[in-house]
Amino acid sequence: MKSNYQYFAHYYDCLTGNIDYDKRAGYFDMLIKKFGGRQGGVLIDLACGTGSLSERFCRAGYDVIGVDSSSEMLSIAFNKKINENLDIQYICQDMTELDMFGTADITICALDSLNHLGSLDDIRKTFEKVSEFTEINGLFIFDMNTVYKHKNILADNVFIYETDDVYCVWENSYTEKNNEVSINLEFFERDGDIYRRYSENFSEIAFDTEIIDNILINSGFEILAHYDEDSTQPVRNDSQRIVFAARKVR
Repeated sequence: MKSNYQYFAHYYDCLTGNIDYDKRAGYFDMLIKKFGGRQGGVLIDLACGTGSLSERFCRAGYDVIGVDSSSEMLSIAFNKKINENLDIQYICQDMTELDMFGTADITICALDSLNHLGSLDDIRKTFEKVSEFTEINGLFIFDMNTVYKHKNILADNVFIYETDDVYCVWENSYTEKNNEVSINLEFFERDGDIYRRYSENFSEIAFDTEIIDNILINSGFEILAHYDEDSTQPVRNDSQRIVFAARKVR
């Protein structure tokens, strides 16, 4: 179930205000240094959304290319970079069809964006494209939701988000057969004395770590590490996100 995130994009930043982007960017930068990535090199921010991480990597001295399939998300990212006078290139592309004009030293993909892909075949296509446009010895660092999170945390739960301008009902429906969470968002947007209602639907699928590793290896990467989210600690049975670090070797 794919979405262009038309309404979600408009409220993405205020609905994800709990995310500490400075901390997350610092964590990814630490991993880049830990595994010998090129400081200040060309960095692809895959599924960059509204550009919050792209901005921070740009300020850290990287040559940043933000890629996202949602023109609505990128429109917001573009306006933000203009307002902040940042030199970031944004490209509207599906990650399964990544097509760069050159190679990158580092590719990152954060906040379970890869879980939004609809199948293992889409994962394979994406990894092959990342490999194609990554320098030998370049890094690919990303995170993914775990099966545990889909089954026990997201599950069939309902979450409510409220700001001054919008009321959002986030409703999940979990399918155990393929560890898929179908997500329905209902936005109630304030317009004077009334609220206007908009809907958005998408899904996320969780995969076993071994399967992801095999696709990485077959795409020309070696596995450097698996970590529990935002740490260098081993993955636990109840980890909600796994961070993968890989190096392009062929």
